[in-house]
Amino acid sequence: MGRLISLNARVGANAPSTAETPIMLVTIYHPSLEKPVRISSDPTVRLSIEPMVYGTKHAGEDYIYLMVGAIMPDDQENAPPKTRLVFENISKDMAAVLRGITPGTYLRADIFVVLAGTPDFIETSYRGLRGVASSYDAAQVGIELSREPFTSEPWPEGRMTASRFPSLFN
Repeated sequence: MGRLISLNARVGANAPSTAETPIMLVTIYHPSLEKPVRISSDPTVRLSIEPMVYGTKHAGEDYIYLMVGAIMPDDQENAPPKTRLVFENISKDMAAVLRGITPGTYLRADIFVVLAGTPDFIETSYRGLRGVASSYDAAQVGIELSREPFTSEPWPEGRMTASRFPSLFN
């Protein structure tokens, strides 16, 4: 069974021109953050006048507009899916979040794709992605995200011993 996609998204994808703009919403979590960082790829609505801030409202939360580029999660053989997010470094403290991550801790991110006309309806979601690498310079801040590889799951979970499975040894 394929992924369920709304009729509006399918019509917008196949139309020569449409007002149905796809928006990527990113939520970044880390223990060092007071609250999650919420970022939108589209200046859908004005969120405040002083200072002038644009973004997207989704599920009662404000997602701040930043210029962001993304390589969406891929499906490579023998590797967990990964994505790379690149934000334009327009604020002097954007890289402070990355510098504040201590060794041994990881940021976590959720990515949602919504349409501008229906920002509360999630078209596609990628939840529980883990930050595996980051970089920054004067122009860009980049974060590489991935899922935990399925090969790291222990299988079988337990050993077939007489103490754990007595019926097997009768």
